[in-house]
Amino acid sequence: MIPFDEAKKRVDELRKEIDYHAHRYYVMDDPEISDSEYDRLMDELTELEERYPELKTPDSPTVRVGLKPIDSFKEVIHEHRLFSLDNTYSEAEVLQFDKRVRESLGIERVQYMCELKIDGLSISLKYQDGLLVRGATRGNGFVGEDVTENIKAIKSIPLRLRKSLSIELRGEVYLPKDVFNDLNRARIEDGLQPFANPRNAAAGTLRQLDPREVSGRRLSAFFYQIVEPERFRLEKQSQQLELLKTIGMKIEPNFKTVDGTEGVIEFWKTWSGLKSTLNYAVDGVVVKVDDLHYQEELGYTTKAPRWAIAFKFPAEQATTRLISLNLSVGRLGTITPVAELEPVQLAGTTVRRASMHNFDFVRERDIRILDTVVVEKAGEIIPQIVKSIPDKRSGVEKPIEPPSECPICKGPVGKEREEDVALKCLNPSCPAKVGRRIQFFCSREAMDIEGLGEKLVERIVESGLVKSPSDLYKLTKEDLLALGERIGEKMADNLIKAINKSTNNPLFKVITGLGIPGVGSKLAKDLANSFGSLRALMSASEKDLKAVSGIGDQLASEIRKHLSAQSVREEIEELMRFVNTQDESRDGPKPLKGMKFVVTGTLPSYSRKEIQERIVELGGEVMSSVSKNTDYVLVGDNPGSKAEKARSLGTQIIDEKEFEEMVGS
Repeated sequence: MIPFDEAKKRVDELRKEIDYHAHRYYVMDDPEISDSEYDRLMDELTELEERYPELKTPDSPTVRVGLKPIDSFKEVIHEHRLFSLDNTYSEAEVLQFDKRVRESLGIERVQYMCELKIDGLSISLKYQDGLLVRGATRGNGFVGEDVTENIKAIKSIPLRLRKSLSIELRGEVYLPKDVFNDLNRARIEDGLQPFANPRNAAAGTLRQLDPREVSGRRLSAFFYQIVEPERFRLEKQSQQLELLKTIGMKIEPNFKTVDGTEGVIEFWKTWSGLKSTLNYAVDGVVVKVDDLHYQEELGYTTKAPRWAIAFKFPAEQATTRLISLNLSVGRLGTITPVAELEPVQLAGTTVRRASMHNFDFVRERDIRILDTVVVEKAGEIIPQIVKSIPDKRSGVEKPIEPPSECPICKGPVGKEREEDVALKCLNPSCPAKVGRRIQFFCSREAMDIEGLGEKLVERIVESGLVKSPSDLYKLTKEDLLALGERIGEKMADNLIKAINKSTNNPLFKVITGLGIPGVGSKLAKDLANSFGSLRALMSASEKDLKAVSGIGDQLASEIRKHLSAQSVREEIEELMRFVNTQDESRDGPKPLKGMKFVVTGTLPSYSRKEIQERIVELGGEVMSSVSKNTDYVLVGDNPGSKAEKARSLGTQIIDEKEFEEMVGS
């Protein structure tokens, strides 16, 4: 057993190392070590703190893992009011704002700070001697809710600042677009009401009573204001942002100081076109007088500062006509109404279809066939109908009724649980459910079986050859040839080869392919790493599952319920005859160990997420930007500025073929 003094020294070292790497990953988006290396550091720290509980402190990184559910949120009275912002969509009103500012200050020209306006949830944080002591929502500006435990679950927010300051900060909690899209897909499949937009999702998440659920949602936050900045001798808004960055807070990086309204309007126009390239929702530009002394002189109205205005982007909405209705059936049987629309331009694309989520959604909004409807894009997910416009009805519109039977198999439909909002096909043998399950199992995210696309899977399922994923591994060349049209000898050989190749996939791919509710590829990796085998996962209790980062009471219960179903257990037992059931990632070959990669452009065979996973799986590290520490820049089509920077630094540039040669594929 390690002596106490040695343990104390090692605990201090581990905390500093973990905090450093957490900052690189969650704040700078530029990790230096792999997830597995980070997990090993956390495991070592957890073990030492369990052995010597007196060494655990409120700012230990392990605090995020051991957060407990609470009964309710307490009210917090804000010592300093959180004001709202005046806002406008009009260039003319921005000019009027500038005129008022100049006249009030008696000066001819004003320097403004332009910051992108994050579409999230406003929060206030208090640090005492560098330690996070309270996190609160904005509420009505005077009174908010104490969400400290949930704030601790947001990994981009430091538990201890990099300087020992007593300070109050303001920021915005948000849900990244990719996380929002994954979350909504999972909610729709699970029969739950999807969130309308990333902001609602962030707000709903921050008000969860179980911080472990918050951790699993992967919220993040940007910070933009220091309360009482004069205490720190700050004179400019730009200096506030610099201090926030210095003490370890995450700031939105695309701010700019401009001279006069010409610069403001140019900045707004630039980001009005570029906002869709960001992985977080922004709905405008916050224009602030940069000089803090001028801010103090200008003061506040009863609801907003006189020194700032939100210059909003045009809403990504359009009006069109709902022509007809299609019903889709998902892999869990969820029946989703999909509207067929008169084509309309929205956010640079032509929209012909839009999701209506479920029939409760349709009923509550009284949406009818032939209605004029408002369509919007939330995140990057499929466009959705927001509402109908009853005033434009002519009398020919028809109400939308929920189906009394499955549109595919004609089987019974209903809600699995009383609290569900989604209607589901209750027939376990429904070809649509089976087909969707098989398609998902074969997808790149899961088992990545090349050649088994949607149409071919439909034909195989319709033939009766495949009723579950395990049946894929029983297919013969003769079975495929018997399907007839367009399947020849070569194609059949390639399909059998691809199916056989998938038997060597890592365990997390198998777990992903099982389609467990709420378990995507990231959580599948954590489950594989935590339990080590499919057999151990099947035997895991709810308590065991809750020990995995990001799994709270509700998700643990859902996973346990799914894995306990007799049909699921039988299918997994059958599948285990063919696929890899052990997590061998810790012991497998690591040809890229110690190498740092930057990926840019579109690759022929991989999505960005897939190539990043492959690099990490083989021991490499993925960086977000090119620096002198980068070993290789992997380029695809339309690589952009990262390739140019690599050339200027003399960093080696490789394409996908050279990458595959490096790893021996």
